[in-house]
Amino acid sequence: MNSRVSSVVPLSGYKLHLEFSSGETGVYDCSDLLEIGVFKELQDENYFRTVKVLDGTVAWPHDQDICPDTLYLDSRKTAEPG
Repeated sequence: MNSRVSSVVPLSGYKLHLEFSSGETGVYDCSDLLEIGVFKELQDENYFRTVKVLDGTVAWPHDQDICPDTLYLDSRKTAEPG
């Protein structure tokens, strides 16, 4: 089982700075999702910045979310667990 998201900070360029339950941190780029179905709403940067942690992953108010395994595996890790 992969780590789950414990905190999220939206960054410019449709990126998310994530902290995982393992203590690792990473940056996930959401820009590839912006033309796909329900994720098109994330093109609005103000809406994109409403992201929150929900049940170990990230989610937005209108029920968009990203699989926590995808976030962990596809994020660019920025630190090793302490």
